[in-house]
Amino acid sequence: MNATDMDTNILERAESALNAVARIDVRTTPVAIYFSDGALTAEGELPDVAAKKLALEALAAVPGVRGIVDRLHITPAEHMEDGEIRDLVRNALLQDPALTNIALYEMVKGDRLVVRDTAYAGLNSITITVEHGIVTLDGDVPGLAQKRLAGVLAWWVPGSRDVINGIAVTPPEEDSDEEITEAVRIALEKDPFVNAGQVRVHTRNSEVVLDGFVPSEPEKDMAEFDAWYVFGVDRVDNRIEVAS
Repeated sequence: MNATDMDTNILERAESALNAVARIDVRTTPVAIYFSDGALTAEGELPDVAAKKLALEALAAVPGVRGIVDRLHITPAEHMEDGEIRDLVRNALLQDPALTNIALYEMVKGDRLVVRDTAYAGLNSITITVEHGIVTLDGDVPGLAQKRLAGVLAWWVPGSRDVINGIAVTPPEEDSDEEITEAVRIALEKDPFVNAGQVRVHTRNSEVVLDGFVPSEPEKDMAEFDAWYVFGVDRVDNRIEVAS
């Protein structure tokens, strides 16, 4: 089989993998995929964060794919200009008590502006950039908990089409299922649309399992999305039941 035939074969396998993702209807939400030099590029707009992450997982598992170029984004709950999104992300980070001692900056028309400078921050800071609805977070924080929380808060902004969480943890911190479980619990507790007391969280090998009872399907979905928003979560098994 020559190189062209191999590339075609990989693309066919990738298309089959996408078709098998239950969250994606390729007829209504088409995903364009390209393959070159071992890397698979995926472009498109998907309905939610679960569809995006499951699509990337399926594509990464295709034999012959050595890397993924992620250009998949989410249809926002509300259309917003970049400045509106940046303001809401900035305010969310400013107001959260867990991020009080972290300096904040924002990129506006190429300039890095000070939002909050604190004598206690040291090297700890977060810089917010928003382009075409895509939120990028950069900087350094003292723990994975702060990195994950910042990412969740950015995802919660209705206009966000994607969140690229490039925040480093200094010094590096070893991750664990227990850390992920705690981060998901915190997200659920902070979400005003979820009764976190009715939801149980377990994690194994970066797969989060949710169970318990909630009063409606939208609340069940929101709890699942909160788990997907947490950095490091590979899969979510939503076993929550809707109480009649």
